[in-house]
Amino acid sequence: MSKRNLIVSLLLVLVLAVSGHVLAGKPTILVSPKGTDSPYWLVVKAGAEAAAEEFGANIVWQGPQKETDIAKQVNVIENNVIKNVDAIVMAATDANALVPPLKKAQNKGIPVITIDSGVADDSVVMAHVSTDNEKAAMKAADILAILTGEEGEVGVIPFVAGAATSMARENGFKDGLEKYPGLEVVATQYSQADIATAMQVTENMLTANPNLKAIFAANLPGGVGAGRALKSRGLEDDVVLVSFDSGDTLIKQLKEGSVDALVVQRPYQMGYLGVQYAIKAINGEDIPEFVDTGSIVATRSNLNDPVVHKVLFPNE
Repeated sequence: MSKRNLIVSLLLVLVLAVSGHVLAGKPTILVSPKGTDSPYWLVVKAGAEAAAEEFGANIVWQGPQKETDIAKQVNVIENNVIKNVDAIVMAATDANALVPPLKKAQNKGIPVITIDSGVADDSVVMAHVSTDNEKAAMKAADILAILTGEEGEVGVIPFVAGAATSMARENGFKDGLEKYPGLEVVATQYSQADIATAMQVTENMLTANPNLKAIFAANLPGGVGAGRALKSRGLEDDVVLVSFDSGDTLIKQLKEGSVDALVVQRPYQMGYLGVQYAIKAINGEDIPEFVDTGSIVATRSNLNDPVVHKVLFPNE
């Protein structure tokens, strides 16, 4: 073998050693949601799987069952970094706690794309795909103002303290209410992204604030739980409920009257674009640093609008 051919052969061996299974087959991408069995995250999963099939990748779907299990997600990220996955697409359960494991990924050259919920240190991620949560929450404030006639006491149900998405929606909603001096936030209680807890904190709000006129729930479990609490007290016609997200249960509650409006995200697009950009990053292609997937407001009066229907039922 000539010296030139020997050098070429050694370089090829080195490339194979570094990139391993990327060259041998499809890249493997960890997709880590904040909760594996929530209807919202299952729509994200459907989008991720569609992109993986279209662009040629294997998806590993791993994360905590509950959005409050931050330690579980940290372990998932760290274990997959050790396994040397080709890219990570994840929604952070906590904006700060997930930074150290993502730095480990960065140090190993593993591209990280965050979706839905980002982290406090943008330098450890290549792109963030999500709703502009503060802007969308301001839409919730606007529709709530319309439905209440711009006056009354308001309760706010964020989900997890420390989660970037929860904080952005709480802050965006409260900032949006500043345009309406007749509306006053009198209670803020966290649902822990759990329907039963949301029911309980809604009951607590109603008991402590008998003149409560409206509630803003910042995610699907909060909206479902608050809607059930209002229905159990027969207050569907007396207390306005605006919730983030959609899903079969929330849409049914909207139709039946225990929920009055939904600020609907595009979780399918988040999953799809997250995986698409991960594949581009693996291949060394340029990707945008931030993509706002947008949101719409759904009410009983516009449910049959084609645009609204498509966002509510992305798989149809």
